[in-house]
Amino acid sequence: MQHYCGALGKILSISNKELDEMSLFAMLHDIGKVGINDAILQKPSALTDAEWLEMRKHPEIGFRIAQNNIDLAPISEYILAHHERWDGKGYPRGLKGEEIPILARILAVVDAFDAMTNERIYSKPRSHEAAAEEILRCAGSQFDPQIAQIFVSRVLGM
Repeated sequence: MQHYCGALGKILSISNKELDEMSLFAMLHDIGKVGINDAILQKPSALTDAEWLEMRKHPEIGFRIAQNNIDLAPISEYILAHHERWDGKGYPRGLKGEEIPILARILAVVDAFDAMTNERIYSKPRSHEAAAEEILRCAGSQFDPQIAQIFVSRVLGM
């Protein structure tokens, strides 16, 4: 994930400081999952509504962890925003469009690609082509359309 995030960040001309933050953020964006029950994290089937509500707390847990660490505090807002959606239907704050920090918008695309192309307890991996198609299909709703397009065309070369 760090490689893809860094490549996308360079294409988008984010600052060197933001590139450094992006690298740390890519590694630690899900740090809040330490506060989620392992039974939920490792469940091989669909989550119940209650389990889903619990899982949705991880960005806020991660934010609090990062806020309390001098080295992680600069990425705390990104951790909080990494499940926001371009159309405003994300969580936890329902941010929309450019209200979402650019590093969180970059990570959203890369994290989705990573989730789709690697085996998970709950799903088998998709091909890079199928994942790229899904990223483009969700551009403008889930993802920043410009970032999604650049990721697929310039980072993946498709």
